[in-house]
Amino acid sequence: MTQAQLEALLCRLAQDLAAALLAEPFDLRAGQRVGAELVAAHIASAEGLGRTVEVVQLRLVRDLGLVADDVEDRMARLLAAVATGYARALRDRTLDEQESIRRAAMTARAEAERALRASEARFRHQATHDPLTGLPNRALFTERLAAAVNTPGRAADRVGLCFLDLDRFKRINDSYGHQVGDALLTMVADRFRRALDGHLVARLGGDAFVVLIENTGGTRDVIAVAEAALAAVHEPALVAGHEVAVTASVGLVERQVAGTSPGELMRAADCTMHWAKSAGGDCWELYDAERHHRQLARQALSAAIPAALERGEFFLDYQPLASLRDGRLIGVEALVRWRHPQLGVLRPDSFIDLAEETGLIVPLGGWVLAEACRAAGTWSASGGAAPFVSVNLAVRQVHRPGLVQEVRTLLRHTGLPPERLQLEITESTMMSTAEEPVRALRVLADLGVRIAIDDFGTGYCNLAYLRDLPVTELKVAGEFVAGLRTPEARADERILASLVSLAHALDLTVTAEGVETAGQAERLRAIGCDAGQGWHFGRPEPADRILARLS
Repeated sequence: MTQAQLEALLCRLAQDLAAALLAEPFDLRAGQRVGAELVAAHIASAEGLGRTVEVVQLRLVRDLGLVADDVEDRMARLLAAVATGYARALRDRTLDEQESIRRAAMTARAEAERALRASEARFRHQATHDPLTGLPNRALFTERLAAAVNTPGRAADRVGLCFLDLDRFKRINDSYGHQVGDALLTMVADRFRRALDGHLVARLGGDAFVVLIENTGGTRDVIAVAEAALAAVHEPALVAGHEVAVTASVGLVERQVAGTSPGELMRAADCTMHWAKSAGGDCWELYDAERHHRQLARQALSAAIPAALERGEFFLDYQPLASLRDGRLIGVEALVRWRHPQLGVLRPDSFIDLAEETGLIVPLGGWVLAEACRAAGTWSASGGAAPFVSVNLAVRQVHRPGLVQEVRTLLRHTGLPPERLQLEITESTMMSTAEEPVRALRVLADLGVRIAIDDFGTGYCNLAYLRDLPVTELKVAGEFVAGLRTPEARADERILASLVSLAHALDLTVTAEGVETAGQAERLRAIGCDAGQGWHFGRPEPADRILARLS
């Protein structure tokens, strides 16, 4: 308050005390009220009370000019009442302030706890949800899957997973940009929420999603989820002005909780999704344990190839190629075998595809080529030309920039004449639009190396293109020769006769594969086929037996 307000207050309080001194009957409550008003006016220090008592005692009675027997007694009692009222008011105010502080502290603590819970919930949501789509992420999905599998008392329950991966999603990102790709992922996630309501749908990352199906009644439940997800993906998608066609590959696994683990379920679902990818996508595949075990065995076999090369576990057998005119041995085809320490001798169909898939066909094929040239370089024939050796080249080998130099070096080191080496190429390799492989084959043909097209007739060879290729021989696929076993198989015979006629018109020789009977050989000879290969002329055998044939 202002100075004037303070003076007016004190003047009024002094008048109240004066009136109380003279009042009849004498009432101490007036003094208590004065003490309380002092505290209410924030005159609440010990010094303030002391100065008030001092001034009132010294001045009030004198200034009023009071002379009475009991005035001193009344003054003492009145001042005591002032002190009492003052102390009570100060105590009450202190208690009120403490209560206000306590309530404020409680309110602040409650607000802090609410803010902490909200912050924890926010951080929990951020830690367990995908920031792009808002779906649960891998961490939350793993937590829920573990609870579904490991919760006590649920061993008899069944659980299923539906692993989804968008087909060719990288093309969408490459074609339209990552913003369109992200918008598409958000749209697909929203569709999954609607179509798969009631199931936990999570985004694992990239374009991969997974659905948890708890308490399944069998495979039909997970199949229903997969088909609903595929239908949702198939809906027309217009993203940022671009009409985008979307499909997905889906892997399914469903089994009893007992005896499984979250990791096993995820691996099985992921593996099965890749089966769907391999089948062309836009479909679902159901987990098959036997198929998975075969796949694991193939992967183990693939991983063992490099070490097997170092340990010398591979070896070559050679199958004769005989002239159909006189039965003379004119060549052999080198066929690789693997002497596996646990599985025994493996034929090429057990591991060649694996080597091609992984790129290991390059070192393996290089070894086959080198070993075949080394062995053939030691062969000689009495009274005639030694046979040529025919080696299959994989697509990766043909596309290697150093193929020509590799062959030149081998021929020089082994002493094998170029005309005694034949390289067998598939039709698809020859029909490649890349110019470099064809140019390399032309250089090899100019050196004198024979170039043959293997399994001719089973691919998509452009016959007009064939005349411009550096090819010396066609090896006709055994599927056509097999039909010659029966006399009435005239269609295959006419096809073979046409192929032979075409090849001869292009100055190419023709070798028929898969000749197993004398009757087949005779009919091939009659239509003009040059050579034959098959069990009728000899099964694949080691190099020393080839030497015995030559001698």
